[in-house]
Amino acid sequence: MSRKETTLKKPTVPAIPALKATLPQSVFDAMPDGGYIREAGLVPSPKRPGVPVPLPFSAPTLWRKVREGTFPAPVKLSERVTAWRVGTIRAWLTAQATA
Repeated sequence: MSRKETTLKKPTVPAIPALKATLPQSVFDAMPDGGYIREAGLVPSPKRPGVPVPLPFSAPTLWRKVREGTFPAPVKLSERVTAWRVGTIRAWLTAQATA
């Protein structure tokens, strides 16, 4: 008896066109001016490397600037939630760019 050789064909998968990322640069960029954003969305964190944020300084620097009055104060939304109005942060960033 002769043994018939068979070749296995790989299943064909339809080609999927590459999807372009249409995500905003950061969550901050997609938020409305009337929205609120917490510290984690404003400053870089070693726990979230590569996540884009609008402010180039650390969390301790953020709080130092708030204490000194050189950065807008946050709003206390509840006992444990503190956030900044997005419109206020955008206005501060614009003022810094023109200064």
